Amino acid sequence: MVNHVLTPEGALVLALIGFGVGWFGTLVGAGGGFILTPVLLLLYPDDSVQTITAIGLVAVFANSGSGTLAYLRHRRVDVRTGTVMLLSTFPGAVGGALLTPYVPRTAFDLTTATLLALVAVWVLVGRRPGAPQTGGRREHRHLVDRSGHTFDYMVPMRRGALMSAGIGFMSSLLGVGGGFIQVPVMVGALGFPTHIATATSHFILTGTSGVASITHVLSGSFAGGHGVYRALLLAVMLASGAQVGARTSGRLSGVVIERLLVAALLVIAVRLAFAA
Repeated sequence: MVNHVLTPEGALVLALIGFGVGWFGTLVGAGGGFILTPVLLLLYPDDSVQTITAIGLVAVFANSGSGTLAYLRHRRVDVRTGTVMLLSTFPGAVGGALLTPYVPRTAFDLTTATLLALVAVWVLVGRRPGAPQTGGRREHRHLVDRSGHTFDYMVPMRRGALMSAGIGFMSSLLGVGGGFIQVPVMVGALGFPTHIATATSHFILTGTSGVASITHVLSGSFAGGHGVYRALLLAVMLASGAQVGARTSGRLSGVVIERLLVAALLVIAVRLAFAA
């Protein structure tokens, strides 16, 4: 494992990246891991996959936890559905974290880039918010947020739980948190309004990234390196940015949020693929 001493200049760069990622990740409901982990892969090409994913997941946990608190204050979290989907992610989150050390770095980079691109395509061509949902047992949800906006929608609970199980595994394996997958799935496949999906995704992501982070710590992902210092610095800055991102989200339409997510996914996927 390569040790990178955290210099003052390096700390400043990470702090700026952390705040920006925290703001944007919470704005689009993806938690920031889908940006942070690829950035870390580019900044630290000699670090192991295990260390990079561990840093990313700890930072994502701080970001999503902070964002969740903000979204709960805005009353946009579907706690009932989110709890079921969260519990479904736990087995995959543990399994993915344990499997990460056995994935070669080049394969890891290419897999991450491919997944980012595929999700971007799904957001572009998948079903839009409010599209009729068919098949399976569905439950009605009625939410009124702090601003008085009303959200009525139907949720296919079993389908959501099954999809969350797979998302938990992939997000933990790649250290990206899973929010960038969870939001498009919740909107396009499960029929959530975009603003409820972004908020509830953060709620789910907090638990998933927390379990995966604990698994990485117990398996020694931070042993012998400076990764823990980078993780703590990023965690603080992502949590700060998340508060700003949650406030900004309420001022943008669901379409704008989705377009911002697609743009970020494609840019990072292309950059990571060329660097692999």
